[in-house]
Amino acid sequence: MDEERIASEILMNSQARIHATADVSPAAEIGAGTSIWHQCQVREDARIGRDCILSKGVYVDAGVELGDNVKVQNYVSIYHGVTIEDGVFCGPHCVFTNDKRPRAINVDGTLKRSDDWALGETRVRTGASIGANAVIVCGVTIGAWAMIGAGSVVTRDVPDYALVWGNPARLQGFVCPCGENLELLHKGEAGAVALKCQACGEEVEVNRSDWERIQ
Repeated sequence: MDEERIASEILMNSQARIHATADVSPAAEIGAGTSIWHQCQVREDARIGRDCILSKGVYVDAGVELGDNVKVQNYVSIYHGVTIEDGVFCGPHCVFTNDKRPRAINVDGTLKRSDDWALGETRVRTGASIGANAVIVCGVTIGAWAMIGAGSVVTRDVPDYALVWGNPARLQGFVCPCGENLELLHKGEAGAVALKCQACGEEVEVNRSDWERIQ
């Protein structure tokens, strides 16, 4: 693709790079350095931080919040009620729900409106990674630096540094911020367990009760 064609397809301004095929509400807040690519939709009152990447076909619903340096892969759906903190990775086709008891209509047959259902809120904390095709059921918190395996269905809170996978997702171990497995260093006396990464040497503490849940 030549430079003139690139220039015609990408809208540039002081805040962000937005592809011409993207549908970004003027009421959305987009941070400097963020790239929003082909066929994305960003709705009103969404707040997207600095230096984020929204890949092809991403949907960001009204009121969603993304921190800085968030990477969202192709065709991810992030619905109203979701807050994603800094440095989170969302793998291709993962989806966040926001209603545990969805219906199209009320008991009387009328179409449900926004005030006919209870919003389920979800938070993904700093540095967490969500694998491709994972489903995040609303009402959970995914801890900092946690890692969700591809195709998993997350139905309950995930601790910091936790590695979970399956349907429903279950705790399988703990991972370092560098992505490698953490191994037991020692068990403390105050309910904490010290873990160490053999790859980079990082040491972290997790709750002993969480450590004992490993499958």
